Amino acid sequence: MQNLSPQELAWIATARPPTPSPLRWGKALCGLALALLWLLPFSYVLLAIFKSSAEYAASAPLSLPASAAPLLDNIRMAWEQAGMAQAMLNSTLYAGIGAALAVLLGAMAAYPLARMRFPLRNLWFLLLFAGTVFPFQMYLIPLFFGFQWAELLDTRLGMCLLYTAICIPFPVLVLRNYMQNLSLEIDQAARLDGASELILFWRIILPNLRGPMSAVFLLQFTWIWNDMLFSSVLGNSPETRSIMNALLVFQGSYAQSGPNIMLTAAVLASLPTLLLFVLLRRQFMQGLRVS
Repeated sequence: MQNLSPQELAWIATARPPTPSPLRWGKALCGLALALLWLLPFSYVLLAIFKSSAEYAASAPLSLPASAAPLLDNIRMAWEQAGMAQAMLNSTLYAGIGAALAVLLGAMAAYPLARMRFPLRNLWFLLLFAGTVFPFQMYLIPLFFGFQWAELLDTRLGMCLLYTAICIPFPVLVLRNYMQNLSLEIDQAARLDGASELILFWRIILPNLRGPMSAVFLLQFTWIWNDMLFSSVLGNSPETRSIMNALLVFQGSYAQSGPNIMLTAAVLASLPTLLLFVLLRRQFMQGLRVS
C-alpha cells in the first residue's frame, strides 16, 4: 500500500464491488430452491428420529418434536434390535478390504494397459471392462453355486473376494485414463537410472495418482457399503450380514418398533460413509479434476 500513488489510493477508497446482475440472482435463487427441495426428505427423517414412538404416531409427520430426549432411546433401540454393531463391523470389513484391494489391483492392471506396448492391449482392456456391461443380477446364480462348491458361501472371506473382483473394472478404467495423461518421459528417465517396472510403478506412478485413487476408493467403498443384492444372497447369516441387509431384516422383524426407530437405524448406517467423505473430500475433489 505504501508504494501506491495518491490517485490509486483514492480509487481504492471509492471503489465498489460490482452489482450482481439479475441473471446471477436468478441462478442463485434457482439453486437455493433446488437445494431446499433436495433437503425436504431429510427434514422428515431428522424430525422423526427426535420423536418417541407414541409421539410419532400421534403427531403430523413434519411437526416439530417436543424435545430431543427421545433421540438417545431411539439410538439404543435401533442399535440393539437391529444388531448394528456386528453388521457395521462386517460392512466396514467388506467395504474397506474390497475397495482397497480393488483400487490397488486396478492400478496394477491399468499400468501396463496405459504405459506399456504389447499385442492385443486394447482387447485385454475390453475383456477387463466387459464385466460391467451386464447387469449384476446375471451373476447371482453362478456365484451362489460357485461359492457353495468352494465353501465360501456365507463367509466373510467370500464376501471380501466377491466385492474385490466386482469393483476392479471401474478403477482400471479411471486410473488407465489418468496414467495415459502422464508423460512417458518419466518412465524413460527412470529406466535409464536402472529402475525396474515395480519401482517405477510403486515410487513414481502411484504417488501421482493419490487424488484419483482416493476418489475411486470412496466411490467403491460407498457402493459396497450400500449393496444389498449380493449380501442378502451370499451372506445372510447374522455373523456375516452387512449393514444394509441388517436394516432389511430389522424392518421386517421389528416393524412394531415404529418408523422412527427404523429411520434412526438408517441415519446411523449412513454416518460412516458421510464421515469418510468428509475425511477424503480434498483428495476426492482433486481426483475429479481433468488433467
